[in-house]
Amino acid sequence: MKKSLIVFLSFLLLTGCVDSLDDYNVDTKKAPTVTAVTLFSNSLKGLIDALVTPNVNNNNYRLYVQQWAETTYLDEQRYNLTARAIPQALWQSLYRDVISDLTEAKKILNANTLLSAESKNNQLAQIEIVEVLAWSVLVNTFGDIPYTQAMDPLNPLPKFDDAKTVYYSLLDRLDAALLLLNTTGTGFGAGDLIYKGDIAKWRKFGNSLKLRLALVIADSDAAKAKTLIAAAAPNVFTANADKAAFPYVATPPNYNPVAQNLNPTYSTRQDYVITSVFIDPMNELNDPRRQQWFTTVGGVYKGGAYGFANTYADFSKVGTKIVDPTLEGIFMDYSEVEFSLAEAIERGLITGDAADHYNKAITASITYWGGSATDAATYIAQPKVAYATATGDYKQKIGFQKWFALYNRGWESWVEWRRLDYPKLLPPTGGSAPAGLQIPVRIIYPIVEQTLNPTNLKTASAAIGGDLASTKLWWDKF
Repeated sequence: MKKSLIVFLSFLLLTGCVDSLDDYNVDTKKAPTVTAVTLFSNSLKGLIDALVTPNVNNNNYRLYVQQWAETTYLDEQRYNLTARAIPQALWQSLYRDVISDLTEAKKILNANTLLSAESKNNQLAQIEIVEVLAWSVLVNTFGDIPYTQAMDPLNPLPKFDDAKTVYYSLLDRLDAALLLLNTTGTGFGAGDLIYKGDIAKWRKFGNSLKLRLALVIADSDAAKAKTLIAAAAPNVFTANADKAAFPYVATPPNYNPVAQNLNPTYSTRQDYVITSVFIDPMNELNDPRRQQWFTTVGGVYKGGAYGFANTYADFSKVGTKIVDPTLEGIFMDYSEVEFSLAEAIERGLITGDAADHYNKAITASITYWGGSATDAATYIAQPKVAYATATGDYKQKIGFQKWFALYNRGWESWVEWRRLDYPKLLPPTGGSAPAGLQIPVRIIYPIVEQTLNPTNLKTASAAIGGDLASTKLWWDKF
């Protein structure tokens, strides 16, 4: 009896501090609620990982723009989009891991009654700029996409919205976000992994994104592009330090996905070499970026055959800087902006000196990768590089040099190649290559949509002219 009483009293003491036995099931190492800033940070990593990864199951754009070639596998560089779930990987990562988090972050912010209106506006604007970027990746990859009904949990079968309508909505949303940014309130601070809450930098990023998105429609709606670019141009990046970059760290799981897939410390895979298509013109121009980007074979930079199997040891590979786990992931950089300004001037959308911006773009790329201003000047002075004497019209000159500057940024390079139609890239031909290959100008819809949302998918496919990799998007006029 005495022992029973002791046990009973001990139990009372243990439970007297809790309201319910359920309190024992609380995991003290996990937060009971999620914050907006946590979701925002997570969305940034989800988006940059999707753009940066070289995994053949997720992202093959470096192959499409012929920066890299494969050693063993041929399906990806021969544009087989069904052998792997490639379309599904991008679709799922952006909807589930990026846009979903940003949507929830907005709900949490809007429900926060303790945050000042100015700070709330800043943080909502940061979310909106990133969300516009994520949506732009989807719509410029697939065409018509679920948009207005996409994030409704009560509607598992959303309709697909017209791509042009979505795109114009994104432009409006970006303008509205830029108006929310203010110097009175605060941003996300440490949870802002791009700018650490620097609202002035976010304003530059938003305007630089506006410049990028406006140029996409320049061939289809020059008047609207002109209005947008005239407003954005005075407020864009003006130095390499302005870049929008994600700070990868040295250890998993927050290291650069290129390192995850290609660095010998983390992987034994030997999937890629650099193509002769890319290396040969860089060799001809004695490009100073080669030492940062590629390894050598016998003291020379040597490219493999695009679209065919290549012996890994025989050709230049991705350089040590590119496979560094701490190499930052780039959402947008200064070089890209300067090329865009040069193009806008040539199109008559703004005034200025196109050659000057072209030179600044090349210089920004070379110095970003560790070259000097002297290296850049020497490179630009070559007749085949100098704006006055380089081959072709502005699209060819800018497109060719932008292709170099966007090295290792496959998706962005793929968009620019489709817009400018330069450089003139050709699909693999001859040998074992199937006849009639075409470099994709869009990515087909994922198989899960064909299975789970077939009616809406069928309508969308018909609207864009067929769910094919050869179907040009609405803005791709030439």
